[in-house]
Order: sequence, then C-alpha cells, then structure tokens
Amino acid sequence: MMVLPARRLATELGTWRTAGPAYVALADRLRLLTLDGRIPLGTRLPAERELAAQLAVSRTMVAAAYARLRAAGYVQSTRGSGSVVAMPGRGAPPHDDGGTGIVLDLSKAALPAAPQVGEAAARAAGELPAYLNGDGYDLLGLPRLRQALADRYSTRGLPTNPGQIIVTLGAQHAISLLARTLLTRSDTVLVEAPSYPHAYEALRSAGRRLVPVAVDARRGWDDDGLEQAFVRTRPAVAYVMPDFHNPTGAVMPPGQRERLMAAAARQGTIVIADETMAELRIEGDGELPLAAFGPAVLIGSMGKTVWGGLRIGWIRADGDMIQRLVQSRYAQDLGTPILEQLIALEMLGNYDELLRFRAHQLSEGRRGLEVLLADRLPGWDVPHVSGGLCTWVNLGAPVSSQLALAARDRGLLLGAGPRFGIDGVFERFLRVPFSYPREDTHRAVEILTSAWDSLDERAPVPDHFTPALV
Repeated sequence: MMVLPARRLATELGTWRTAGPAYVALADRLRLLTLDGRIPLGTRLPAERELAAQLAVSRTMVAAAYARLRAAGYVQSTRGSGSVVAMPGRGAPPHDDGGTGIVLDLSKAALPAAPQVGEAAARAAGELPAYLNGDGYDLLGLPRLRQALADRYSTRGLPTNPGQIIVTLGAQHAISLLARTLLTRSDTVLVEAPSYPHAYEALRSAGRRLVPVAVDARRGWDDDGLEQAFVRTRPAVAYVMPDFHNPTGAVMPPGQRERLMAAAARQGTIVIADETMAELRIEGDGELPLAAFGPAVLIGSMGKTVWGGLRIGWIRADGDMIQRLVQSRYAQDLGTPILEQLIALEMLGNYDELLRFRAHQLSEGRRGLEVLLADRLPGWDVPHVSGGLCTWVNLGAPVSSQLALAARDRGLLLGAGPRFGIDGVFERFLRVPFSYPREDTHRAVEILTSAWDSLDERAPVPDHFTPALV
C-alpha cells in the first residue's frame, strides 16, 4: 500500500482554504485530488496528527475533514491501515453514469472516433490472416507502417527512414519508455508548466526532479526561463510540446525552436518533443518539427487525431536510440498488436482527408465554445487558439479547484488548473476542451455557469486566516 507523506500531501493541496469552514475546504480539496487521480485509490493518507502539524492547523479540524470524506465514501478506515483513499459506489450495481453522478465527462481533451475507423478495422481484419504464421510479437513495428510514418515526416520537411521509427502503444507508452530508457534516479528533467499531467508522472517516476519552465497561452514560452533552466540545472532530458501545447494551445515559433535546441546541445540535453497535437491545426501554416533544428526525439500518436481507442503511437529518433528503446521495451511489454497496426495503416491511406475533417470539426467546436463563454461568463479570459483540442481559460480568481468541485457536484467532470501543474499551482486556470459535440458543450457551459454563480468567494482566504476549532 502506498503511503502519502504529510509534506507531499501539503504540497499537492496548495492554497486550499476558503471562507467557509476549514474542515469542509480541506475535505473538498482532498476529494478533488482523488477525483483528479493525483491521489491514487488505495493510498493511505497521513495520520491526523502529522497532517495537522504540516498544515499548522488543529488535529480536530483534520479529523473532521477525514470524517466528512469517510461519510461520503472517499475514505475508508480500518484498524491497522489508517485512512485509505476510496471511491464512492465501488462494487455497487452499475448505473447509467457508473454510480458517479457524472452527466458529462470533459476531463479528457479528446475526439470521438473518426467516421472511417469502422471500415478501416474491417479491411484490416481481412489482412490479418497473412500475419498469422508469425509469432505476433512485434517490438519494433510493422515495416509497412514504419515506412508510412517515415514518409509523413519527410512530407513535413524532415527526411526520415523506417529505421528511425518504433511503433508504441500510444503516446503515453512512448513517454514512459523514453523516461525509463534515458533517465536515472539522479537525473533532472526540464518540463513545461503547465503540461500534460501523465507526462509529469512518468518522468518523475524515472528521474530525480522536475524543473518547470513557464508557458503562457498568449505569450508562449518563457525564453529567459528556458535559457536559465538549461544553464543552472543541466537537465538530462527536456520534455516539451511545441505544437498546440496541452493545455495552453501555444505554438513555439521557429526562432525559439532554434534557441531551444542550441541550448540543449550546449548542455548535452536530450530533447523529447511530444507532437500528439501537432497535426490538429485549425488555421495557419504548420511549423517544421523540432527535430529539423537539432537531434530531438519526436513522439506521435493517433489517439487524438483518429481515436483514443486505437492505441497506436510512435517514436522518431536516430537508429542507435531506436535500438536502445527496443532493448528497454522487453521489461514492459512485448510489442504492439498487429491488428491495430493494420488499422493504423488503413487510416494513413486517407490521413490528410481525415485531418481536414478534424480541422472543420474543431473550428466549429472552438467557435461554439467561445460564443457560449463570452455570453454566459464574460469575465473569463478565453484565448483564441489556432489548433489542438482545448483552451486554457483564465478565471480571473484562484478558484479553479472550487469551481471544478462545484461542477462535479452538478454532473460535469473537468480537470482543475492544478492538475496540469506542479505543487498545486494554476488555481486561476481551467482547461476547457472544445472537441465534444455541440450539445455537450452547451450543457457543460450551463453547468459551469451555475457552478460559478454558486461560489461564495472567488479568492482563497489570506494566509493569516486561522480556522476555528471544531
């Protein structure tokens, strides 16, 4: 059983106090951390006395917060095991909403399956018998698929051969495989802030510490921060999303790409560029891949463009790196399913047509969300992004976690701003996808409006606030 230290939990909590009862605010924040997945189910929470000392509050208050979570089903307490994080309704008969009360789940920036997937799967199944005489274990990827992916890179202005490609079980698998192969427990990793939370998890599990560099939805990457981070920390790896950054939607300009790769070269840093969103362009021209400016490792995936249920991703790197990855892969899995690779090949046959369809779909979704938010929540700052699946909304007050909980209680699941940061920051921000059907987006904004209006206070309690004993 994982035990969460009091100091680590205090960091994850961030600024948790509100104007209401302190024990309610603490319980609500712990509930959000559970719903977000930042506290895994089955984790043992710190003892009441330890957490109270770390937060500089009374043990009685912490006990009341734990009791509130216990009554709601988010904590189970057993003799000898302490207070363990749980989820209400687990083991109960399933309902339409899985027993969660969720009407809409917009916690993922994702699209429904492309219309062509069903037909592509049927054609791929027809091709499968030709592969049944082999053993079916494919660590590197089908040669035909690797050639097709290499050709797409060459078309984008980055000459590539099949020996520079390894096919993975999606982008998350690619990130984890690279982290385990390239990092040791003494290594530092440069990351963006905010960023994709599951990348944080994979990199943190393999390295020593993460060094964040700011990315702003309107201003992009902090140039000085990038330079200083490379010089001061000499990271072994830098993980970046230069195209339609998740969650801000920012795009790194060519000059900054060149400076980034030059700074990495001076420090011997391996740059990993996550291009999961790179081909979801709504408007404007595409930028050259980061590897055109230096020896970056690129990650791609069909999870966002085609469908999250098609677990196909890939890594583009030099031949030596690909061989290292193949050797490292044995410890985790024995290859990518043949049938899914055949489906991916079928999808690549009309990939440009699919991307045009997605661009139109996302343009409509973006416009619909912007109009709704301007009408219902005009005080919010909503950046106009040129691609990707979401926008990084500035709420104007550090209440993202409160808002996410209020929305969740009304049936809408969204990722609060701190989910995309380190140490509980980004309380002023909320990631809102525009990739869902129009009726879902309309309903989500209605719920958000109701949740926003329900907040008693739109700022946290000052640091000098002393909670009353309960």
